[in-house]
Amino acid sequence: MNSFIISGNIIDIANESIFPASIVIEDGRIASIVSQKGKSFNNYILPGFIDSHVHIESSMLVPSEFARLAVAHGTVASVSDPHEIANVLGIEGIWFMIANGENVPFKFYFGAPSCVPATTFETAGSAITTDDIRRLINNHKIKYLSEMMNYPGVIYQSADVLEKLKIAIDCGKPIDGHAPGLRGDLLKKYISAGIQHDNNESIITTNPCITTDHETFELEEASEKLGLGMKILIREGSAAKNFDALFTVIDNWPKMVMFCSDDKHPDDLVEGHINKLVSKAVKSGCNLFNVLNAACINPVLHYNLDVGTLKTGDSADFIVVDNLSEFNIIATYINGEKVAENGKSLIPKITITFVNKFNANSKLQEEYRIESKGKKIKVIEVIENQLITESIIADEYVSNGNIISNIDNDILKLTVINRYEDAKPAVAFVKGFGLKKGAIASSVAHDSHNIIAVGTSDDEICSAVNAIIESKGGMAVACGREIDILPLPIAGLMSMDDGYTVAENYSNLNKKAKLLGSHLQAPFMTLSFMALLVIPKLKLSDQGLFDGEKFEFTDIHV
Repeated sequence: MNSFIISGNIIDIANESIFPASIVIEDGRIASIVSQKGKSFNNYILPGFIDSHVHIESSMLVPSEFARLAVAHGTVASVSDPHEIANVLGIEGIWFMIANGENVPFKFYFGAPSCVPATTFETAGSAITTDDIRRLINNHKIKYLSEMMNYPGVIYQSADVLEKLKIAIDCGKPIDGHAPGLRGDLLKKYISAGIQHDNNESIITTNPCITTDHETFELEEASEKLGLGMKILIREGSAAKNFDALFTVIDNWPKMVMFCSDDKHPDDLVEGHINKLVSKAVKSGCNLFNVLNAACINPVLHYNLDVGTLKTGDSADFIVVDNLSEFNIIATYINGEKVAENGKSLIPKITITFVNKFNANSKLQEEYRIESKGKKIKVIEVIENQLITESIIADEYVSNGNIISNIDNDILKLTVINRYEDAKPAVAFVKGFGLKKGAIASSVAHDSHNIIAVGTSDDEICSAVNAIIESKGGMAVACGREIDILPLPIAGLMSMDDGYTVAENYSNLNKKAKLLGSHLQAPFMTLSFMALLVIPKLKLSDQGLFDGEKFEFTDIHV
């Protein structure tokens, strides 16, 4: 590898100083940092950004294509939970993600998915067992135990759940949490997970068992979790956006905060990544060095990542920016290799292997029929920019004995269809999508990734779903006889195409969904979370309507 020297204003985060210097890079590492006192530079050199929690699959791109887009925004590494593809393909899917990521100059750090399937109330394509966790967590390529979504299992001491936690603890690897809205004694039980010290005292404050949470959406909730030793990952994804509620913790708890995207669709990734969060935080009045700790340093320390932090002897992972407000990326370096310049990726596209599991057959319109019982119905209510939903009651809207979408009141039919085997569609209703005509459907439906669709008529729902089935994965918009689809043939989650092409095609599909009347910022992303049972209050799985607070199925009729 060539040696070179680069000069600029060095951002020394640890010592909270900025000074002119030249960095000598040899064989991919920083050989020395030489002060250039008295010289003036119009650029700034700082450690690269890290996404501390992301599901690569949600970008609809394989890791190599995700990297091509991310480096243009100064991201050099990601802490990536591959549970999306694991729900489809099991361990085979995890190895696919690792192998694909190793083909490009980007630092992917994958976890062992702790909850595959996320619950027993849905049909997934595979499962990750306790024995699988043991095999994965002992592999040096697996850095942590991925988000423990089964918080009831933790709180109420499920033997299987506790065994998974113990495996990670025995290997000295951190455990990610998933505790939306959890407070008080239940939160304490979750964080400590019933693991005991030798003196029989629960681990809570000084050494929590479950160490992070990216699902926090209220400031008081964040403060309580921080006080119990849990680190907060401030999330700004395509659907869930928690920065505005939480950003003040950056200065109050500078060593306990990280940034993440969690789920980011390709059109958003083209526009920006962690750099957007960094800029937003600085403009919101947060201390520059506290912000950069969250973006560059804290993930390295927490997950024990081999990512350079701009110190002599470190791997040469750094970025060059033009200012400390917008953080426009002049160049991104990983292991001393320039991987992006002036907002353009320098990573070439690679050949992608094909993997999938899709066994559903086309459906008939009458399969979406719900017989009227002359009662009121339970309805899922969407909350913009949040994964949580409300549960409301509405009147039936009936035609020929079939409960149908009530377009005027924005109460639309929602369906989830098992894509791993033929089964009758599960059907319910949702408020908040705003469609005035047509339907949208997707095979990205967290976490089991069955087919999910919402629409104004049974006929158009059926058309959109069948388009997904025929392509064995994708996202579709149906309006009348017209159908547009973005194929996602890799596990029904990701595209074979160039990331920028996928972003453009997805953006066009998203616009078409909005032309049908949806006012949501990201209708497809929002749709994908209507099947995520571990987020309250009301969701729909392929097996039926689910109460996320009682953690049990519920009848659609009241």
